[in-house]
Amino acid sequence: MENSKEVTIEQLQMQIDELKNKITQLENSRKDQLAIAVVSGDMDKVLAAMVISIAAAAMDTQVKLFFSFWSLSALRDPKKNPKGKDFISKMFGMMLPKGKDKLKLSNMNMCGMGPLMIKMLMKKQNVMSLDQMFKEAGELGIEITVCEMSMGLMGFKKEEMIDYPNLRFAGAATFVADAGESAMQLFI
Repeated sequence: MENSKEVTIEQLQMQIDELKNKITQLENSRKDQLAIAVVSGDMDKVLAAMVISIAAAAMDTQVKLFFSFWSLSALRDPKKNPKGKDFISKMFGMMLPKGKDKLKLSNMNMCGMGPLMIKMLMKKQNVMSLDQMFKEAGELGIEITVCEMSMGLMGFKKEEMIDYPNLRFAGAATFVADAGESAMQLFI
């Protein structure tokens, strides 16, 4: 009889140890990391992504941004003019905003008056500009990944992107991997 109790206690201890291992694995499966897919090229949405990113990074959360499709306009440097673009790439380049300062609002753009009003209010209320936010993000170590597929579709070149300390070029699989290990994921 005592023998069966010992086996039962041993079995229980094994089950407890197994559960502890599973709990440890679950606790370590996600990093204190925020992954944001930024696909909108609207000023207010890029602003939101940057405000959230800076807040998270200031709280020691690792932040990884994935800029894709229309949001790539925010990453274009207005001073850079790469050579060797085909006709369609040149057309996209002319039709899409070139840089953070040229982004439109998603609502109440009012032929460009909306962004001017927002920028004026931001300055008046001591809110960082988008340029300042990108500078701060770089200093905080926020990573920006530029979607290579979107860049290719829109005819953008690496040479026309902003100078940013943590800028990399990769595909959607990189974002999926980053999001998979992140405790938080957003899509803006």
